[in-house]
Amino acid sequence: MAERFAIYYAPSATGALWERASTWLGRDARTGEFLSGTVAGVDRNRLLDLTQSASRYGFHATLKAPMALAAGTTETELREALTTFSAEHNSIALGTLRLAQMGGFLALVADENEALQDFAAHVVEAFEPFRAPLSVKNRAARLASGLTPRQEELLDGYGYPYVFEDFRFHMTLSDRLSDADAADLLSAAQTWFGPVLDEPVVLDRLALYHEPDTGKSFRRVADFPLRTLAQ
Repeated sequence: MAERFAIYYAPSATGALWERASTWLGRDARTGEFLSGTVAGVDRNRLLDLTQSASRYGFHATLKAPMALAAGTTETELREALTTFSAEHNSIALGTLRLAQMGGFLALVADENEALQDFAAHVVEAFEPFRAPLSVKNRAARLASGLTPRQEELLDGYGYPYVFEDFRFHMTLSDRLSDADAADLLSAAQTWFGPVLDEPVVLDRLALYHEPDTGKSFRRVADFPLRTLAQ
Protein backbone atom coordinates (compact mmCIF):
# COMPACT_ATOMS: atom_id res chain seq x y z
CA MET A 1 0.00 0.00 0.00
CA ALA A 2 1.50 3.34 -1.10
CA GLU A 3 -0.09 5.56 1.52
CA ARG A 4 0.97 9.15 2.14
CA PHE A 5 0.37 11.77 4.81
CA ALA A 6 0.33 15.56 4.52
CA ILE A 7 0.38 18.34 7.10
CA TYR A 8 -1.93 21.12 6.07
CA TYR A 9 -3.84 24.06 7.42
CA ALA A 10 -7.60 23.74 7.08
CA PRO A 11 -10.26 25.90 8.74
CA SER A 12 -12.75 24.55 11.24
CA ALA A 13 -14.78 21.75 9.68
CA THR A 14 -17.92 23.30 11.20
CA GLY A 15 -17.24 26.78 9.80
CA ALA A 16 -18.70 28.56 6.78
CA LEU A 17 -15.42 28.69 4.82
CA TRP A 18 -14.94 24.91 5.03
CA GLU A 19 -18.57 24.30 4.12
CA ARG A 20 -18.48 26.57 1.08
CA ALA A 21 -15.11 25.28 -0.14
CA SER A 22 -16.18 21.66 0.25
CA THR A 23 -19.39 22.32 -1.66
CA TRP A 24 -17.40 24.10 -4.36
CA LEU A 25 -15.01 21.15 -4.70
CA GLY A 26 -17.84 18.62 -4.52
CA ARG A 27 -16.34 16.68 -1.61
CA ASP A 28 -15.98 17.12 2.13
CA ALA A 29 -12.50 15.77 2.91
CA ARG A 30 -13.37 15.26 6.57
CA THR A 31 -16.49 13.13 6.11
CA GLY A 32 -15.75 11.81 2.62
CA GLU A 33 -19.20 12.93 1.51
CA PHE A 34 -19.67 13.89 -2.13
CA LEU A 35 -21.71 17.06 -2.63
CA SER A 36 -23.99 17.83 -5.55
CA GLY A 37 -25.86 20.79 -6.99
CA THR A 38 -25.11 23.85 -9.10
CA VAL A 39 -22.73 26.35 -7.49
CA ALA A 40 -23.05 30.07 -8.28
CA GLY A 41 -24.53 29.27 -11.68
CA VAL A 42 -21.83 26.76 -12.66
CA ASP A 43 -23.12 23.32 -13.61
CA ARG A 44 -21.85 20.67 -11.19
CA ASN A 45 -20.45 18.44 -13.94
CA ARG A 46 -18.44 21.32 -15.37
CA LEU A 47 -17.20 22.31 -11.93
CA LEU A 48 -16.21 18.74 -11.13
CA ASP A 49 -14.28 18.56 -14.39
CA LEU A 50 -12.37 21.74 -13.53
CA THR A 51 -11.61 20.77 -9.92
CA GLN A 52 -10.75 17.06 -10.12
CA SER A 53 -7.29 17.27 -8.61
CA ALA A 54 -8.21 20.00 -6.11
CA SER A 55 -11.15 17.89 -4.95
CA ARG A 56 -9.01 14.78 -4.57
CA TYR A 57 -6.56 16.58 -2.29
CA GLY A 58 -9.32 18.32 -0.32
CA PHE A 59 -9.56 21.95 0.75
CA HIS A 60 -6.30 22.96 2.43
CA ALA A 61 -3.17 25.08 2.47
CA THR A 62 0.01 23.01 2.17
CA LEU A 63 2.60 23.24 4.95
CA LYS A 64 4.30 19.82 4.69
CA ALA A 65 3.54 18.32 1.29
CA PRO A 66 2.27 14.74 0.90
CA MET A 67 4.92 12.24 1.91
CA ALA A 68 5.34 8.53 2.40
CA LEU A 69 6.53 7.80 5.91
CA ALA A 70 10.23 7.15 6.39
CA ALA A 71 11.31 3.65 7.30
CA GLY A 72 11.08 3.12 11.04
CA THR A 73 8.42 5.81 11.60
CA THR A 74 4.71 5.28 12.17
CA GLU A 75 1.46 7.22 11.92
CA THR A 76 1.16 7.06 15.69
CA GLU A 77 4.56 8.71 16.10
CA LEU A 78 3.63 11.36 13.54
CA ARG A 79 0.45 12.15 15.43
CA GLU A 80 2.38 12.37 18.70
CA ALA A 81 4.88 14.76 17.12
CA LEU A 82 2.05 16.90 15.77
CA THR A 83 0.45 17.07 19.21
CA THR A 84 3.71 18.20 20.78
CA PHE A 85 4.56 20.67 18.03
CA SER A 86 1.11 22.27 18.03
CA ALA A 87 1.12 22.71 21.80
CA GLU A 88 4.37 24.68 21.52
CA HIS A 89 3.36 27.12 18.76
CA ASN A 90 0.97 30.04 18.62
CA SER A 91 -1.83 30.58 16.15
CA ILE A 92 -1.13 33.11 13.39
CA ALA A 93 -3.51 35.83 12.22
CA LEU A 94 -3.74 35.74 8.42
CA GLY A 95 -6.16 38.62 7.92
CA THR A 96 -8.81 38.22 5.23
CA LEU A 97 -8.29 35.89 2.28
CA ARG A 98 -8.77 36.94 -1.34
CA LEU A 99 -9.30 35.15 -4.63
CA ALA A 100 -6.35 35.09 -7.02
CA GLN A 101 -4.94 33.25 -10.03
CA MET A 102 -1.72 31.39 -9.27
CA GLY A 103 0.03 29.84 -12.25
CA GLY A 104 -3.28 29.10 -13.96
CA PHE A 105 -5.01 27.86 -10.81
CA LEU A 106 -7.72 29.63 -8.83
CA ALA A 107 -6.94 29.92 -5.13
CA LEU A 108 -7.66 31.75 -1.91
CA VAL A 109 -4.50 33.54 -0.81
CA ALA A 110 -3.29 35.61 2.14
CA ASP A 111 -1.09 38.68 2.25
CA GLU A 112 2.62 38.19 2.93
CA ASN A 113 3.22 37.54 6.61
CA GLU A 114 6.66 37.09 8.17
CA ALA A 115 5.32 35.08 11.09
CA LEU A 116 3.53 32.76 8.68
CA GLN A 117 6.65 32.29 6.54
CA ASP A 118 8.70 31.41 9.62
CA PHE A 119 6.07 29.01 10.89
CA ALA A 120 5.72 27.24 7.53
CA ALA A 121 9.51 26.79 7.35
CA HIS A 122 9.53 25.38 10.87
CA VAL A 123 6.84 22.83 9.96
CA VAL A 124 8.84 21.71 6.93
CA GLU A 125 12.00 21.19 8.97
CA ALA A 126 10.39 19.74 12.11
CA PHE A 127 8.63 16.92 10.25
CA GLU A 128 11.37 16.14 7.76
CA PRO A 129 12.46 13.06 9.78
CA PHE A 130 9.08 11.50 8.95
CA ARG A 131 9.48 11.87 5.17
CA ALA A 132 10.64 8.99 3.01
CA PRO A 133 12.80 9.98 0.00
CA LEU A 134 10.94 10.82 -3.18
CA SER A 135 10.59 7.99 -5.64
CA VAL A 136 12.37 8.35 -8.97
CA LYS A 137 8.97 8.58 -10.67
CA ASN A 138 7.66 11.34 -8.39
CA ARG A 139 10.89 13.32 -8.65
CA ALA A 140 10.77 13.13 -12.44
CA ALA A 141 7.15 14.29 -12.46
CA ARG A 142 8.08 17.35 -10.39
CA LEU A 143 11.04 18.18 -12.60
CA ALA A 144 8.85 17.93 -15.70
CA SER A 145 6.72 20.81 -14.42
CA GLY A 146 9.68 23.16 -14.82
CA LEU A 147 11.67 24.22 -11.76
CA THR A 148 14.37 26.76 -11.08
CA PRO A 149 17.76 25.46 -9.88
CA ARG A 150 16.86 26.56 -6.33
CA GLN A 151 13.49 24.79 -6.51
CA GLU A 152 15.22 21.64 -7.71
CA GLU A 153 17.55 21.93 -4.72
CA LEU A 154 14.56 22.27 -2.38
CA LEU A 155 12.85 19.32 -4.04
CA ASP A 156 15.86 17.12 -3.40
CA GLY A 157 16.31 18.40 0.14
CA TYR A 158 12.70 18.43 1.32
CA GLY A 159 10.59 16.55 -1.22
CA TYR A 160 8.75 19.67 -2.37
CA PRO A 161 10.02 22.68 -4.33
CA TYR A 162 7.76 25.40 -2.88
CA VAL A 163 9.12 25.81 0.64
CA PHE A 164 11.06 28.47 2.57
CA GLU A 165 11.46 31.54 0.33
CA ASP A 166 9.25 29.95 -2.34
CA PHE A 167 6.37 29.24 0.07
CA ARG A 168 3.14 31.09 -0.74
CA PHE A 169 0.09 30.46 1.39
CA HIS A 170 -2.78 29.39 -0.88
CA MET A 171 -5.87 27.23 -0.74
CA THR A 172 -6.44 25.76 -4.19
CA LEU A 173 -9.93 25.88 -5.70
CA SER A 174 -9.34 24.50 -9.21
CA ASP A 175 -7.08 22.59 -11.52
CA ARG A 176 -5.13 24.46 -14.21
CA LEU A 177 -7.64 26.51 -16.22
CA SER A 178 -7.95 27.87 -19.73
CA ASP A 179 -8.43 31.63 -19.99
CA ALA A 180 -12.16 31.23 -20.63
CA ASP A 181 -12.67 28.83 -17.74
CA ALA A 182 -10.55 31.01 -15.46
CA ALA A 183 -12.76 34.04 -16.11
CA ASP A 184 -15.96 32.06 -15.55
CA LEU A 185 -14.73 30.40 -12.36
CA LEU A 186 -13.34 33.61 -10.90
CA SER A 187 -16.70 35.29 -11.37
CA ALA A 188 -18.53 32.34 -9.83
CA ALA A 189 -16.07 32.13 -6.93
CA GLN A 190 -16.50 35.83 -6.18
CA THR A 191 -20.22 35.20 -5.82
CA TRP A 192 -19.89 31.94 -3.90
CA PHE A 193 -17.13 32.91 -1.47
CA GLY A 194 -18.02 36.59 -1.19
CA PRO A 195 -20.10 36.17 1.99
CA VAL A 196 -17.15 34.65 3.90
CA LEU A 197 -14.20 36.66 2.58
CA ASP A 198 -14.75 39.56 4.98
CA GLU A 199 -14.07 37.31 7.96
CA PRO A 200 -10.44 37.34 9.19
CA VAL A 201 -8.81 33.92 9.18
CA VAL A 202 -6.54 32.53 11.88
CA LEU A 203 -4.17 29.65 11.24
CA ASP A 204 -5.20 27.96 14.47
CA ARG A 205 -4.48 24.29 13.78
CA LEU A 206 -2.52 21.77 11.81
CA ALA A 207 -4.59 19.19 9.96
CA LEU A 208 -3.31 15.72 9.13
CA TYR A 209 -4.52 14.40 5.77
CA HIS A 210 -4.17 10.81 4.62
CA GLU A 211 -4.03 9.29 1.14
CA PRO A 212 -4.68 5.55 1.64
CA ASP A 213 -3.20 4.52 -1.70
CA THR A 214 -1.84 6.14 -4.85
CA GLY A 215 -4.51 8.18 -6.61
CA LYS A 216 -7.11 7.83 -3.85
CA SER A 217 -8.78 10.87 -2.29
CA PHE A 218 -7.14 12.47 0.72
CA ARG A 219 -9.12 12.46 3.96
CA ARG A 220 -8.77 14.91 6.83
CA VAL A 221 -8.13 12.48 9.67
CA ALA A 222 -7.08 14.66 12.63
CA ASP A 223 -6.69 18.26 13.78
CA PHE A 224 -4.01 19.55 16.14
CA PRO A 225 -4.89 22.93 17.69
CA LEU A 226 -2.21 25.58 18.06
CA ARG A 227 -2.04 27.81 21.11
CA THR A 228 -4.47 30.71 20.96
CA LEU A 229 -3.20 34.17 20.09
CA ALA A 230 -3.88 35.33 23.63
CA GLN A 231 -1.36 32.92 25.12
